[in-house]
Amino acid sequence: MADVKYSKAIERLDEIIGKIESDEIDVDELSLKVKEAVSLIKLCKSKIDKAEMEVKQVVEEFAREAKENE
Repeated sequence: MADVKYSKAIERLDEIIGKIESDEIDVDELSLKVKEAVSLIKLCKSKIDKAEMEVKQVVEEFAREAKENE
């Protein structure tokens, strides 16, 4: 599931939540959907954490280069 794009994961989460909220899902399927949702949430959090780290590195690199060019 790691190769799933963030936007697709969010889209799938919205679908699952919509089904749960509208009672379109039966009790037998509920557990599976909740497990899928948790997995998608973990994936999204991981992608956000990775992006945050990469942005921080870019900003630090930029600041370091700017300081060297002073």
